[in-house]
Amino acid sequence: MSEEQVDDSSEEVLVSNEDSEGPEIQEEPIVDPLQEALQRAETAEKEIAYRDAEIQNIRKRSLAEKSDILRYGTMPLARRMVNVLSDVDRALQSIDDDDQSPIAQGLRLLRNKLWHELSADGVVEIDAKSKPFDPSTMDAVMTIPANEQFPSGTVVDLLEAGFMYKDKVMVAARVVVASED
Repeated sequence: MSEEQVDDSSEEVLVSNEDSEGPEIQEEPIVDPLQEALQRAETAEKEIAYRDAEIQNIRKRSLAEKSDILRYGTMPLARRMVNVLSDVDRALQSIDDDDQSPIAQGLRLLRNKLWHELSADGVVEIDAKSKPFDPSTMDAVMTIPANEQFPSGTVVDLLEAGFMYKDKVMVAARVVVASED
């Protein structure tokens, strides 16, 4: 009996080992350390190239912004001086061209000096009289019916001069335009 008991107990042990749910051992795939290092290096190189390109774009953008600041930095002052020039022009319109009084001569000198300084800085008057209407440089304040002398879309009268600062519109010309409507 003792031999059977031993045999039976060993079977039980075997059965109990087969039936028990213990932790399963999973085999991880073997990764070649060289391949893993190469993949990581390739990823790092792509990231470095992306960041280098981003840095170059930021540098280009900042250089363009600096260039614009240098090019158009005096535009606000020029705009204010154009307003003064317009005031002087209005004063000169109230004076006869033949008037040689010191005040008239002083206004003419002031106007010439202002215009000389503004044009030296890049201010140009927009040529609008009897030209086709250009909405990018002109404001149509009023329209009149078109006729043979002024076809539709033509500037009939210049109410207020407009000015460009280098290649940007500083003050749009205020005009009267002939229209079919």
